[in-house]
Amino acid sequence: MSDIASVSLERPLEDIARDLGESFAEFGFGIVRDHGIPDDLVARAQAASEAFFALPEEAKRAYKIEGNAGARGYTPFGQEQAKDATVFDLKEFWHVGRDLDAGHPLARFMEPNIWPAEVPEFEPTMRELFNAFDASGSRILSAIAIHLGEAPDFFDSAIEDGNSVLRLLRYPPLPEDAPDGAIRAAPHGDINAITLLLGAEEAGLELLTRKGEWLAVSPPPGALAVNIGDMLERLTNHRLRSTTHRVVNPSGDAARRTRYSMPYFLHFRPDFEIAPLPSCIAEGAEGEAPEPILAHDFLMQRLREIKLA
Repeated sequence: MSDIASVSLERPLEDIARDLGESFAEFGFGIVRDHGIPDDLVARAQAASEAFFALPEEAKRAYKIEGNAGARGYTPFGQEQAKDATVFDLKEFWHVGRDLDAGHPLARFMEPNIWPAEVPEFEPTMRELFNAFDASGSRILSAIAIHLGEAPDFFDSAIEDGNSVLRLLRYPPLPEDAPDGAIRAAPHGDINAITLLLGAEEAGLELLTRKGEWLAVSPPPGALAVNIGDMLERLTNHRLRSTTHRVVNPSGDAARRTRYSMPYFLHFRPDFEIAPLPSCIAEGAEGEAPEPILAHDFLMQRLREIKLA
């Protein structure tokens, strides 16, 4: 396959499974159109995100929660650092997570959301966007299950009440005093099962191919860039690729513009055991497969590596 697949989520699941599955195996990425997230909702979320990030620095920092690894609320500019990177990323962001009742058995893994009082429309809009992303992600995972030879509902129990996170990202105009080598997002792999990204039509997102070359990911306006995360790569014993990717710094007029995007990191349940699927392990190579690990333990391990925990 020579190009990243671009598919409509309105097509039959078997067709989506074939095209996306091949693209995920080769590139770790696919483009998804007709994903079911309404344009007006995306526009409202964009406006609410911009309104929050336009607040004074002191007001934004009031929503930074110490000791929660950035799982909810605001993470200031210069805080996150990619694994093995020597300088921080040039971005700030806000995290929205799943709402669980206090008595829910998984509530201890997920802190309550907080909301910026200065932007009243923020909470209802982001709750709606979170649920819309969740529904689209579930259908994509059904296609992935078919590609792997499993039933369409194979992942349903694994993601039920999963620890998914909606990230609202702001990359400010490039600062003149940025550390040498700092870019908007240094090369990294995502931790989760799959990532659904809105806003990638703005130039900058690149993936690292098998040949060691950087390839631009350029979905059409309104489409999703979807990529495999480390958890799903581990579950499939590397059959599906969690590809290294980055967001490079723009040049010219674009360097003086702010860039926004909205990735949704779809996670398994914290108590889900990520054990390589037998169908993805070659006979006689059982000892080479990754050891089973709980999704929560894997998440915390990776958060420590990127300086958020």
